[in-house]
Amino acid sequence: MSIIELTNIKKTYHMGDTIVHALDDVSISIQQGEFTAITGPSGSGKSTLMNILGCLDRPTSGLYSLDGEEVARLNDSRLAVTRNQKIGFVFQNFNLLPRISALQNVALPLIYAGVERKIRLERAADNLALVGLETRKDHRPNELSGGQRQRVAIARALINDPPILIADEPTGNLDTKSSNEIMDIFCRLNERGRTVIMVTHEPDIAAYARRVLYVRDGKVLKDEVRQEAK
Repeated sequence: MSIIELTNIKKTYHMGDTIVHALDDVSISIQQGEFTAITGPSGSGKSTLMNILGCLDRPTSGLYSLDGEEVARLNDSRLAVTRNQKIGFVFQNFNLLPRISALQNVALPLIYAGVERKIRLERAADNLALVGLETRKDHRPNELSGGQRQRVAIARALINDPPILIADEPTGNLDTKSSNEIMDIFCRLNERGRTVIMVTHEPDIAAYARRVLYVRDGKVLKDEVRQEAK
């Protein structure tokens, strides 16, 4: 079953008298439970594609169906609700608040959702245990390694139990050992049914995905499905 359907998606920007086609007639379908990597050189359009998939930006034209809902034309408030319910984000720079603990960072989205304190801290503790950080829950980000901070970010992305995880260069600031540990977490989550979409410029990281979309000049030039991932 498709959880994402992009049909003839275009994204254009006007730079003076020049029109830049960041995405040029992109049509892709992503099935529920797929692990998909999006890769390509700098300026290829992969980040624009991620932003549209993540409901962080709108296409200039085309259709985007997310879990059966046409989202390209939703107003901002409805789009934000859909994004918060359906998608968890993991970023290269972790985006953790430095003055609060790992537990509080993970629980933060639940404050905005109006969940009472006891329940949100219990759920945050469960998610930290899921990524192997139950013993570090009271540490602040500056007391954690880069790999541990990314684990906290993954736990936070999972706190609303979204069906989709979108990761933007999730290993870009990590050493090889930490990168492999983070990718193992994504693989485990995918094995449990989570749809994972990852943007990366690193071929060895893209190799963890069963499907790789190669983007260049705003187009998907190659859609490769592998029998076995890394």
